[in-house]
Amino acid sequence: MGFDSPQFWVAVLQIIAIDIVLGGDNAVVIALACRRLPEQQRKLGIFWGVFGAIALRVVLIFFALNLLAMPYLKIVGAALLVWIGVKLLQPEPEGSHEVDASTTLIGAIKTIIVADAVMSLDNVIAIAGAAKDDIGLVIFGLVISVPIIVWGSQFVMKVMDRYPVTIAVGAGLLGWIAGDMAVTDVVTKEWVSVHAAYLYWVAPVAVALLVVAVGKFLAARKPGKTLPVVDLADEQAPKQ
Repeated sequence: MGFDSPQFWVAVLQIIAIDIVLGGDNAVVIALACRRLPEQQRKLGIFWGVFGAIALRVVLIFFALNLLAMPYLKIVGAALLVWIGVKLLQPEPEGSHEVDASTTLIGAIKTIIVADAVMSLDNVIAIAGAAKDDIGLVIFGLVISVPIIVWGSQFVMKVMDRYPVTIAVGAGLLGWIAGDMAVTDVVTKEWVSVHAAYLYWVAPVAVALLVVAVGKFLAARKPGKTLPVVDLADEQAPKQ
């Protein structure tokens, strides 16, 4: 896919949306990891931590793209995305952002990269599904979306807080990608193409609606606690 292809820009928008919806936790981790650094080192910590996290994520997605070419793995990935989408709509449990803040620049960078690697399974699977085997598209989408998450985290999280429909849209997007992955797996693609080509559209819509419906139903039965937002631009003095 080239820059002049509508499919390219649709996929880029999907990747940006995935990163914004699923990247809120990563932005909080970055803020927490750097909060004890001296003020002049915070921006360096954020920059190099994010740089390392992006590089690691590109590597992980590269391997995921190759793995998804194996039989049944897209189906497994689709099932995981359905679970992640449903979970996205659930109230956030208390104490889910316990991150040790480092007093050294290297320590903060290491914390950001390690925490991002642990927390990025959902991003990796979703982006690999949206990218359709194009690693260049992955890099382009990440370069655009990650700075939005990091430096615009306060705004993004406030929008999600004020307009919960944005979370539902994100969960539905994961369901859409899951449906697309399920019908384009090595073991399903040929049969669908020959006998039920309509599933290429029906499956993504159906799974998207299923994720939102199940997620909302479960959320209504399990009230939770909203965690405070941590701003990356917080100018608190480092703890003594």
